[in-house]
Amino acid sequence: MKKLLLSSFVAIAAIVFTFSACNKGSGDEILIGEYGSLTGSEATFGISSTNGLKLAVEEINSSGGLLGKKVKLITYDDQGKPSEAQTVVQRLIKNDNVVAVIGEVASSRSKAAAPKCQENKIPMITPASTNPEVTAIGDYIFRVCFIDPFQATVLTKFAINSLKVKKVAILKDVKNAYSTGLADFFEKEFKAAGGEIVEIQSYSAGDKDFKAQLTAIKSRNPEAIFIPGYYTDVGLIAIQAREIGITVPLFGGDGWESEKLTEGKAKDALEGCYFSTHVSTENPDPAVQNFIKKYKEKYNMMPDAMSFLAYDAGMILFDAIKRAGVTEPEKIKNELAKTVNFAGVTGKISINEQRNAVKPAVILEIKGGLFKYKETVQP
Repeated sequence: MKKLLLSSFVAIAAIVFTFSACNKGSGDEILIGEYGSLTGSEATFGISSTNGLKLAVEEINSSGGLLGKKVKLITYDDQGKPSEAQTVVQRLIKNDNVVAVIGEVASSRSKAAAPKCQENKIPMITPASTNPEVTAIGDYIFRVCFIDPFQATVLTKFAINSLKVKKVAILKDVKNAYSTGLADFFEKEFKAAGGEIVEIQSYSAGDKDFKAQLTAIKSRNPEAIFIPGYYTDVGLIAIQAREIGITVPLFGGDGWESEKLTEGKAKDALEGCYFSTHVSTENPDPAVQNFIKKYKEKYNMMPDAMSFLAYDAGMILFDAIKRAGVTEPEKIKNELAKTVNFAGVTGKISINEQRNAVKPAVILEIKGGLFKYKETVQP
């Protein structure tokens, strides 16, 4: 009798488990996970992306939801740490039973967490991780931003054609995959275009004294300095560069974009400097201006590129779920891969065979502490 009861219990448990597994996201809600740096040195990245994604969720729910259900967003703070990114993504998948994951902004943290999504066959969309290695992790990993080889090409063309410079120095952050990857791609592209890299120096995220590296760079007489780092360090680098008499333009990638970039003395130090990014708030496109209006009404501040990108990531995911007609992760993944000319607020987005977004980039100029549109570069 005991054996019979035990075998019956095991059989029932197996049926319950199988039913639960086949109905991931079932019930009254569709569960979507998000992870980002809501605290830590790069908290503006996580806060901005979460704000943008919340707008997407509110919009889809106010229009009736998905497949007759409401979307519920579950967000965890990874504190800006790759190890914590792994932990919270594992929690989203195993404990919260999400059907898809959105995040992270930083490439290092996406690279740490994406393998968890791939192993568990849960689609992940990064809004802003531009390092090519992120989506190379597997067929469940996507992005709605351009990748660093394209960003490097954009910056090369800008340096040579707009800045009219041929001699450039590089100052990169060796602790971030984003910075080292973009630096390497830029060096290759700039040399191929006939430019000369006169000096390469390194720092580690969180450093406070850059004068030794900047002095070495100054001795090589560059016409501009490329700094592919995050806003957390760029402002202080710019201040110290000006203090030792460096007057040439500084330029970088989308990691510069944050309202905190030009705080304090950095406002003057970065005057007339440039960075590439995903969208300009000066774009008159009604989709862009409508998003800005909604964002300002809700958060009482201007959105940045991370807000736009996270909104697009959410909307592309919701569109894929609609087309799939179910919440099975594999079918959602298959529909994400079929995305073509999706009308996002950062432009028309198509997902290529490497699960990367094909889309334009913009160059912004820093004027009076504001980010002013300079030019657009098409893919």
